[in-house]
Amino acid sequence: MKTQEEMNVLEHIIMVKDSLPNKQRQLCRFILEHHQDIGLFTVKELANNAGVGTTTVLRLVKLLGFNSFFDLKKEFHDIQKDYSDKWENVQRSFGSTEEDNNHKTLSTVFQEGIDLIDKTLNPQLIENFEKAMDLISNAKRINLLGLRPYKAVAIYTELLIEEFHSNTRQLSYDSDSMFDRILQFEKNEVFIIFSYAPNTQRAVDAAKVAYEQGIPIILVTDHLSSPIASYANVILKTESSENHFTIIPIIAIVESIVIELGIRQSKTSIKRIETLVNTLKDKKIIIDQ
Repeated sequence: MKTQEEMNVLEHIIMVKDSLPNKQRQLCRFILEHHQDIGLFTVKELANNAGVGTTTVLRLVKLLGFNSFFDLKKEFHDIQKDYSDKWENVQRSFGSTEEDNNHKTLSTVFQEGIDLIDKTLNPQLIENFEKAMDLISNAKRINLLGLRPYKAVAIYTELLIEEFHSNTRQLSYDSDSMFDRILQFEKNEVFIIFSYAPNTQRAVDAAKVAYEQGIPIILVTDHLSSPIASYANVILKTESSENHFTIIPIIAIVESIVIELGIRQSKTSIKRIETLVNTLKDKKIIIDQ
């Protein structure tokens, strides 16, 4: 876990927001959701947009360790510049193509998925992905939780990882016994939670119990202001569609995790997959084309 000195201002806000009074917590949520634009606001504009008073803004500025609102804005400017510089380097490695959108369902949905992935893939995600993979690849056991529609994502993640990493534990099936199993977590395990707005109280409670045991948590979500964020060691934030429900960016995250885990454990993963394929062929479960 980072010390306060090692955190940037976004990480600091995530850490402290849930312990603050209501108005300051409301301001923190607004800042997390609009952090790209904070450098453009005056104190009064930020207060008005967040629905709080200017004194609330100034109190939060002091609490975060800044001498003035100008210093806070400069910190956000530096973060955005850093991300922008990194993103320019990332973009150079990708070609850009333009496709006509003819408003048919198939092409519209596909284009929306492409746009969401483009927005999701940014320097902050790339940086946090590396941190998440360090936790996952070094974990003795990978625990997974997804509730409501995200149960399917957690199960899909388990099925992919189980191809070459046999020590996973799925908590999404039986939420009644979930806390009993979380209390059995050991320090060398990791907990991946898929939780999107509106978040379920059960997922928040599960994260809190694991956090209190010192278990590293990787949160895959669509909002930095998620009530689970303050318990997470790493947040992998994806963009959400305003037009229709989709899990395309989440699946891209999951498959990236699985591929990277396979690469990092290539000595054993290739052998496991080869053994599995040969066994499935011998048992006539799969056939050659």
